[in-house]
This record gives sequence, structure tokens and C-alpha cells, in this order.
Amino acid sequence: MMIQLISPVDGRVYAERQPLSQDAAFAAATRARAAQKAWASRPLAERIALVRAGIAKLNEKKAQIVEEAAWQMGRPTRYNEFGGVNARTNYMAEIAAETLAPKVIEDSASFRRYIAREALGVVFVIAPWNYAYLTAINTIVPALIAGNTVVLKHASQTLLAGERLAEAFHAAGVPEDVFQNVVLDHATTEALIKARSFNFVNFTGSVAGGQAIERAAAGTFTPLGLELGGKDPGYVRADANLDAAVDTLMDGAMFNAGQCCCGIERIYVHESLYDAFVEKAAAWAKALTLGNPFDEGTTLGPMANVRFAAVVRDHVADALAKGAKALIDPKDFPMDGGAYVMPQVLVNVDHSMKVMTEETFGPVVGIMKVKSDEEALALMNDSPYGLTASIWTEDYDTAAQIGAQIETGTVFMNRADYLDPALCWTGCKDTGRGGSLSYLGYMSVTRPKSYHLKKV
Repeated sequence: MMIQLISPVDGRVYAERQPLSQDAAFAAATRARAAQKAWASRPLAERIALVRAGIAKLNEKKAQIVEEAAWQMGRPTRYNEFGGVNARTNYMAEIAAETLAPKVIEDSASFRRYIAREALGVVFVIAPWNYAYLTAINTIVPALIAGNTVVLKHASQTLLAGERLAEAFHAAGVPEDVFQNVVLDHATTEALIKARSFNFVNFTGSVAGGQAIERAAAGTFTPLGLELGGKDPGYVRADANLDAAVDTLMDGAMFNAGQCCCGIERIYVHESLYDAFVEKAAAWAKALTLGNPFDEGTTLGPMANVRFAAVVRDHVADALAKGAKALIDPKDFPMDGGAYVMPQVLVNVDHSMKVMTEETFGPVVGIMKVKSDEEALALMNDSPYGLTASIWTEDYDTAAQIGAQIETGTVFMNRADYLDPALCWTGCKDTGRGGSLSYLGYMSVTRPKSYHLKKV
């Protein structure tokens, strides 16, 4: 059965591809394994140069990729992923030599003892649609630099992203069997994992998807990196810079139509700032322009799929039915409908509502009043997810003390919806396990190998 990519812009079939048969898929994995030793034997500097060249080739396709992203998942053409792609690639390339160098314990006339990092083998990357290049690059770049071969399966909503990555790397000189883009259905994907076709599987997506991958990998001892759901909170303390908090948290809630892994989905505001914050947050949302992503003035495009939009509308309806108040009038957003979802700010919300407890992944945010750090902490931790948390205060120590008590992967102070390539990108609870970026990103795609060499 053909895999179809339905554009959220106009509902037409924008692209379709035939998934590989199981025989063809297994053959691709076999080619990746056969090519791995030769790739790993190349000098590290050569692998780094080829990866950098691949990203440079990708940059040459910027105009095409930005247009395709708008058609595929609705992001306005005024925004793109290239700044992050380039920054992450450059950082991971810069730290590779030091990170992957053997850790020497002793080098004497009698003994040479050290711990080396060895490539795992074949790395399987299952990439999501919301940041089609950024999320894939997080694993592809360190995996290739470390000496692994990579098989990429992209989301059906962004089929063309995988093809553009493959074209760029191959044009730069990365061998075709070293980096392969494949189109697979779920059954073939699970069959490959069950058969130990890969030495590491990285998946970014839903909790249900992560559970399916864990079931497929059960008993194979294949290591997994899973970034799954999120319900990231923001907490605005009494000493916060109000205007900065509104601008950053609302951008974190609405950017990319709210379809960000670390987007802000719930905000807790100290009672002394609550009324002012809510007023400014509503004005911020009302200033957005919902429309066609190709229009120059559009700041909020359609969601990637009508079924994602349906989840958002269900969460809003559930909240309103339970007593929440909507601050944004639908009359201000006449284009609302189908995949086009108007922004919404909800107050009078609580944790009995889906919009405050389940992943909404859309341009909606609930705002609650709190009296203390303790109340905010209890609410922030009242979630099955733990990816990031944003604390607004003017004191480093206070942010660190509160952050130490939050069940999350990253603590931000006066920032939100951001990845620092020098820091590990990780989560806890149902958000998943493992980590990418930083020097620890190389630990995921390599294994330690100890050498104890003695002269007699």
C-alpha cells in the first residue's frame, strides 16, 4: 500500500511513496552492516569533513527545503531549521576528537591501559515530522562521525525530508550504503528491529510508538533512544521579568503551531503577577496571524494533519465543558477550521482537564494561578512526562534549587523551547530514555572497549 503525504495546506496528496518490501528492507540493513567496518576505518577527520560537507550540501537546498516543509507540515516559510542544524552539526563535529579519544589510564614500559570508544555498528533513526531535519540530525551527525552507518526512516508526513538528507550526504561523498533513507511500513520496521538488524534504534514520536519499539526490541538487547511525549510547564515567580516571561513562554506555546517537543503547554503564575500575565498573554496570542504558510504575513500556519487538529479541539472542548474560560474569540481568526487551528489561551483551568495533563501538541496553553514555589512544584510534577521546565526568576540559585525538585530532563531559567547542543537532550518518565547532543550524545552511538596491554 502506498504511503501518502497529505498536505495540511490544501488537503491534496503532496507526495506518495511505495514502502520497501521486507526482503528489500532487510537487504538495505545488510548493506549498511557490510559497509560499516570500512566507514569506521576511515580517519576521524575524514568522516567529520564528509559529514560537514553533507550539511553544506543540505544548506544549498535551503529554498527548496523551506518550501517543501510548508507543503508537508504547514510551517510558515518565514521560519526554517537551518540555524539549529548548522549549530548542532558544528558543535558535535568540534567535540568529536576529544570525546572519542581513548581515555588513557597508563602508558608505561610495562603496561598500556586505556578505554576506547567503538562505533556500535548500524544506527536506525526513526525521525518525526515536526522538526524534520533538526531531530534527525541530533543522531545522524554523531552516529556517522563516530563510525556507524545510518539507516533513516522518516515520518510519512515528511517523506521528502529523508530524501533531501540522503541526496545531500551522497553528493558530499558519503557512500550510499553508509547513509540510507528508506520508506517502511510499521510491520517491516518492527520485523527489522526484532531481527537485530540494528545496533541502536533512535525514535522520536509518541509514547505508543515508543512502546511498540520496545516490544519489538524485547529480548534483542538492542539499545534504544526514545524521545516521546511532553507536557512542558512554565513557572513565573513573583520576581520574574513579566514582559520577557510573556513573550518567551507564549512563543514557546505557539511557535510551529504548538507542535514542538519542548513547547510550553501549561503555565503557572504567581498570584501577584497572574492578572497582568494573563492580560498580556491573551494580547500576544491575538496578535498572531493564522493563514497560508506561503503568505509573508503568516505567523501561525496549519497543523500538520487534520487528526492532530482534532486532538487540540477536543482538549479545548473538554476544558470549556469543565469550567475553563477561553480568552481568544474565534471571530478574530476566521480561517480557523480543518488543519488550521486558531490560538487559544485558557484560564480557570485545573488538572482535571486534558489540556493540563495530556499532550495537546497544538497552539493552546492553559494558565493557572499559584501562591508559592511548593504549589507550583506539585503541579509541575503532576504529569506523566518530563522533558523541559521553564522557571522565571532573577536568581540563579533559586532556579537551580527549584529545578532540582522538578522531574524533568532540562531546566531552563528565563528561556524555553530551546536546545543547547552543548547540553544533553534527555527526558524522564513517559518522555522516554537516553540522550542526544553534548558529549553524551556520542556515548549513545558508541560503546566502551577496554584495552589491558602488558609487556612480558
